[in-house]
Amino acid sequence: MPRLLLAFYSRIYSLVGVKKEIKRAVFVMADQDNKQVEILFQDTTTKIWGMSPQTRTRKMLSKQSVSDGLILILRGDVIYDAAVLSALCENQILLQDDKGTPLGACVEAALVESARFWILGQGDAPQGLDVKTPAAIGASYRDMLRKKEDPYALIVTNENKGQLEWDLYKSSYKGVTDLVTKYWWPVPAFHVTRFCAALKISPNMVTSLGAILTLAALWLFWEGHYGWGLLAGWIMTFLDTVDGKLARVTLTSSPWGNVFDHGIDLIHPPFWYIAWGIGLSAFHAELPAGWLSPVLIAMFAFYVLGRLCEGYFIARFESHIHVWRKGDSRFRLISSRRNPNMIILTVCWALAVPDIGLLLITAWGGVTLLVHLVQIAQAEMQRRKGQRVKSWLTDQKA
Repeated sequence: MPRLLLAFYSRIYSLVGVKKEIKRAVFVMADQDNKQVEILFQDTTTKIWGMSPQTRTRKMLSKQSVSDGLILILRGDVIYDAAVLSALCENQILLQDDKGTPLGACVEAALVESARFWILGQGDAPQGLDVKTPAAIGASYRDMLRKKEDPYALIVTNENKGQLEWDLYKSSYKGVTDLVTKYWWPVPAFHVTRFCAALKISPNMVTSLGAILTLAALWLFWEGHYGWGLLAGWIMTFLDTVDGKLARVTLTSSPWGNVFDHGIDLIHPPFWYIAWGIGLSAFHAELPAGWLSPVLIAMFAFYVLGRLCEGYFIARFESHIHVWRKGDSRFRLISSRRNPNMIILTVCWALAVPDIGLLLITAWGGVTLLVHLVQIAQAEMQRRKGQRVKSWLTDQKA
């Protein structure tokens, strides 16, 4: 009933042209009792990833803070990039798209009414304020996703629903990652992510299924059932892509989910390789006598030291080792991590030489560790010269 009344008032307003304030959805941020955020009512029932634009905006603003003395006014039929909302909350700005359509504003109390009517298309823009586009105010570099992306604020319609869902999905994808995640999984993972969102399947439920498959693959490798183990492992790696994208597009990320997902990712790979080595005897493809233990120890050491190098680089230079230079990002496609190693193991299993597969991923782990040590040494030399070690993606010319 309230929605019907709002639609009625909106229609009367547009027909008569009387400057009478349209009723709007207003909410006050819980952590700012003296700050008001207005979401102007818009006649749209289209949902993007299972949420109306208004609901999506509210969830995003629950993690934002508006600067003192300013009031944020937003359209109710627009999906906003987090970087755009952050910039709006901090500055007195009028926001419009490239076609000049008003999208939002952050203004002092004295300008609220004029800004509101400007957004509704019923008045001129308040004088003396900068009118910016999303690309002009939002940061393009996304550190957590290791990529550059144009900031956005997009009006939702029934016609562009599919394209917007795909765009939001792509924006949730990491830019620097392994070749499997980057080139193989995006399209199928999109459809599975959409399926999960439609059925209200949570990211943690997907991660839990992945955890079960992780243990199943471990046991199957241990028993020498490499084909079934690889199947379970590949499905797990696919779900590992789905759960993160599902959390981002539905705004359901949580500290526990982040620890759960990344904890599994960090811990399980070397244990898969150990199980693979143990399973060689059951597969009748043992390494030469006395080789297995040294190979497994070397493999485990290369893995742990490699991850420690990555952690050291972040702590020392406040940047990921994989996004420092363009060549570092390209090396991440094939570096000794789970998915590239799974390709090696799958090919060697198909050729009936799983023992060679173990030797290859161990050797590749050593090469990757050596590359990381060289990267760290080069970064230390650059720092000693007084040059900041920063991602090539932060360069506007990149």
